[in-house]
Amino acid sequence: MNLRYLLLTLLICSIQICHAQDQPKYAKFVQEAWTLYEAKDYSQAAEKYKEAFDQLNGKAYPTDRYNAACSYALADDPENAFYHLFYLAENPKIKYNKLEMIMADQDLLALHKNKRWSALIQLVKANKEEYEKDLNKPLVALLDTIHQDDQQYRAQIDEYEKKYGWQSEEMQILWNTIHLKDSINLIKVTKILEEFGWLGPQVVGNRGNSTLFLVIQHANLEVQQKYLPMMREAVILGNAQASSLALLEDRVALRLGKRQIYGSQIMRDEETEEYYVSPLIDPENVNKRRAEVGLGPIEEYITNWGMTWDLEKHKERTKMLEEKSKE
Repeated sequence: MNLRYLLLTLLICSIQICHAQDQPKYAKFVQEAWTLYEAKDYSQAAEKYKEAFDQLNGKAYPTDRYNAACSYALADDPENAFYHLFYLAENPKIKYNKLEMIMADQDLLALHKNKRWSALIQLVKANKEEYEKDLNKPLVALLDTIHQDDQQYRAQIDEYEKKYGWQSEEMQILWNTIHLKDSINLIKVTKILEEFGWLGPQVVGNRGNSTLFLVIQHANLEVQQKYLPMMREAVILGNAQASSLALLEDRVALRLGKRQIYGSQIMRDEETEEYYVSPLIDPENVNKRRAEVGLGPIEEYITNWGMTWDLEKHKERTKMLEEKSKE
C-alpha cells in the first residue's frame, strides 16, 4: 500500500466525513481492517473496509478507499478493487494522480493483466499531467530533494532502536545526522519562504507543499514562531493543509509550556518507555477539534504507537506531568 497523502482538495470532504455520527464505528472498522491486512487475511480485511464505509453510507477517506482496493486485489476480487480505484481516479474532488506509486504497488500486481488496468493507468496519467502542467519544476525538484533528506534517515529510527536500543551510540549518531540534514534543509526552505511565501500545491505540488511544513515542523521554536503566522495565512488562502497547521500549532504550544490542541504530539516515558499523548486542552472534545481541521479521531491516530485512548488515564497523567513541572 502507498504512503498516506491527504490532498488539500480533500479537506472539505474529510471534514464532512468526520462530522458523521458513526465516525467512531468507521474508525474502529478501519483499524480492524488494517490489522487483518497486516496479518495477510485479505478477504476479511476487505470485508471490514466495507463495513467501515457502510457506516458512512459509502463515504470513505481516500487513503482507506485505496487500502480497501489493495485488500480486494490481494483477495482475488478485481471487481471491487477496480471499483474503488476508478472511484479515486474519476472523482473530480480527488483525481488520484500518483502514477509511479500505483504502478509500483506490489499489492496491485494481480490487476495488471486485467483489461481495465490499462484504462485506469491512462486515467491516472491524465490526472498527473493535468496536475503538473503549471508547476514550478525547478522548485519541485529542489523540494523533492529536501523531502528525501528530511525523511530518509528518520525512516531508519525504528530499525536502529530495535537493533541497537534507544539510548545507544548508534542511535545518537543517527540523530546527529538527522539534525545536520535539518539545519541544511532549513536554510533552503527559509530562503524559499522569504522569497516566494508559502507556496501552495498548485505551484510546487503536493509533496513540495508538505515539505515546507515538514522542515518548519522539525525546526527550533524561534523559527516555528516566526513562520506560524505565515502558515496560518496560507491555510486561509488554500496554500497549506489545515491538518498540517494543527500539528505545528500543537508543537509550538507544548514548547511554550501550554497544552496542545489537537493531540498530535506523542511522547515516551523515559523510565517505562511507554508512549502517551502529551497534555491536551479539553480532552473530552479533542475529536471535534480534530474533525474541524480534517484529522481523523484520536482513537485511530494513536494506534500508530500501539496505544488505545483512555480519557481518564490521559487526564491523570496530565495532572501528574503538570505538577511535576512545577517542582
